Amino acid sequence: MLNSKGFDLWADEYDKSVELSDDESSYPFAGYKKILNEIYNSILNKSYKNILDIGFGTGTLISKLYDQECTIYGQDFSEKMIEISQAKMPNAKLFHGDISNGLVNPLLNYKYDAIIATYSLHHLSDNNKIIFLNNLLKQLYDGGCIYIGDIAFENRALHNKCMNEFRNEWDKDEIYFVIDELTSYFPNLHFKKISECSGLITIKEK
Repeated sequence: MLNSKGFDLWADEYDKSVELSDDESSYPFAGYKKILNEIYNSILNKSYKNILDIGFGTGTLISKLYDQECTIYGQDFSEKMIEISQAKMPNAKLFHGDISNGLVNPLLNYKYDAIIATYSLHHLSDNNKIIFLNNLLKQLYDGGCIYIGDIAFENRALHNKCMNEFRNEWDKDEIYFVIDELTSYFPNLHFKKISECSGLITIKEK
């Protein structure tokens, strides 16, 4: 797993790396562009305006929402990626912080229509995912929604099948979503499979 320094060094080449994996339909980023497109269309269709992105990277998705006059907030632990994203979105409120410590204090002062996390929460343990997501739900307006696009599997058997198939590339420091192990914690969770190793998770505010 890369630390913040590693992501700083990767920032300029990040989008190219993701696109190559997505185009090859291979682990880890197979389905990446489709996931972002699904989130983008859903947010616009629901007329959500206040958007928080957790681990926004180079701003690939939220810069498009910014262009649609959404109010953008974000947290990332790479200062270089914040710099790249801020240049695309001068009026966005972007903050530096490690999600393993939760949201930074300034972001706790706002409520959001939608909270996005694409390929960022797999850096948290399963238990910390549950804690973090429950805290994020408290930051939503009524009718709001959390969108998680990530490496995800319907059950542990499919997780292990992918792990064995890509054992040479598999990142053992990353902890991927196994949906049937989460549903008891989040009754309003919905999962849409996008590729053999990815999916879109939505969790609505009660």
